[in-house]
Amino acid sequence: MMKTLSAKSQNGTNQMNRIKGISMRRYLIVGTAILATVLAPAGLGLSGCTKSSENKAAAPAAQATGQRAPIRSDNNKSTAIKASSELDKSGEKKVDGKESEETAVTLTPDEVRTAGIQVTALTLQKLSGQVRVTAMIEANQDALAHIAPRVAGRIVRVQANLGDVVKAGQALAVLDSIDLGDARSAYRTAQTELSLARANFNRLDGLYREQVIAQKDWLAAHADYEKAKSVSRAAADKLRLLGVAPGGDGSTFPVTAPFAGMVIEKNAVLGELAPADQSLFTVANLSTVWIESDLYEKDLGGIQVGAPAQVRVAAYSNTVFEGKLTYISSTVDPHTHTIKGRIEVHNPRLALKPGMFANVTLVSGNQVEEWAVPETAIILFKGEPSVFRAVGNRFEPQAVQTGAYVNGYVVIRSGLKTGDRVVTAGAYQLKARLMKSSIGDSD
Repeated sequence: MMKTLSAKSQNGTNQMNRIKGISMRRYLIVGTAILATVLAPAGLGLSGCTKSSENKAAAPAAQATGQRAPIRSDNNKSTAIKASSELDKSGEKKVDGKESEETAVTLTPDEVRTAGIQVTALTLQKLSGQVRVTAMIEANQDALAHIAPRVAGRIVRVQANLGDVVKAGQALAVLDSIDLGDARSAYRTAQTELSLARANFNRLDGLYREQVIAQKDWLAAHADYEKAKSVSRAAADKLRLLGVAPGGDGSTFPVTAPFAGMVIEKNAVLGELAPADQSLFTVANLSTVWIESDLYEKDLGGIQVGAPAQVRVAAYSNTVFEGKLTYISSTVDPHTHTIKGRIEVHNPRLALKPGMFANVTLVSGNQVEEWAVPETAIILFKGEPSVFRAVGNRFEPQAVQTGAYVNGYVVIRSGLKTGDRVVTAGAYQLKARLMKSSIGDSD
């Protein structure tokens, strides 16, 4: 009987312990939930809790604050992947799976007509063969003069500066020369002696005709007269050699321009002594300029003297200067295996300056077929040569690789295909609209 009561008592004790254990676990779970509810708004977490406990603890906190429970790691990854998929490879955001249309311009038919936009399909063009060379612009050597005095002298006046346009015979500077003073003095002395010799001869010639004096006296007077004339002519010639006309007075003389042109070099300094071999000014007529270039042997078969030439310089990238090939050397440089050629270009507005680098296209007699568009179709967009491709009433820029410029056309190496409709007039208006819309979107 006692054993039976003892066993029952032990069983009751074990049952109570299990009930207490269950209660303690419940209290821990409830306490954890309450603590999570208090700490969740402050962004704090509990260490040592499992992911499921954190999720269970966050749910009541979210309900208390009126927010949705945060999505844990796996869901965050999928959200990030979804967000990144909304960006295309170029970093531009897509809207409903379509690229942003910031790189295109859409116009109505009336806007197209107002802007003067013309569209042409890309086709093969028959173009003359061409040879492209780089060269340097030089002054026309047939219209270039280095002006130096013929006699040494001190510069007493400077009357021309760099860039001045001068006329033929215009004084550029005035020099004072001792040698010129001596020459003019000698000329005046010779003129005086000539006058005396002429008067003496005339007097004796009359007496000789009247047979008052002997013939030898007449011959002596005639000899003195002829000698005086010779000395006078020599003195006058020396003045002409010095660059001044006979006559005049003093020791000063002007340095003058031999023809009309521009002063492109000046070495005259007031007060300095100018030797006879020192150039004081350089005057050039720049209405025509020369372009010296090196031609390769392989190109000689297609070009000849008189071939048309197109010249471009960086300063005027949209301007083509017309010229022609006027000279091909008869010898080949043994070191570079090139041949000197000269292109002469008219320069009425003096836009081309000696020393500029130039790109020259020489047109040969051979004809080739190339994919080409008019030069007006080419624009610079994002630092690359581009054209506007028309798709209906939508115009989008397309980068292209260009080749030679021939007779107003630009060869297209890549970037377009046969039949593409390209804007040949109004490309700059489209670029302006595109840039304006981009600035507006950025605001």
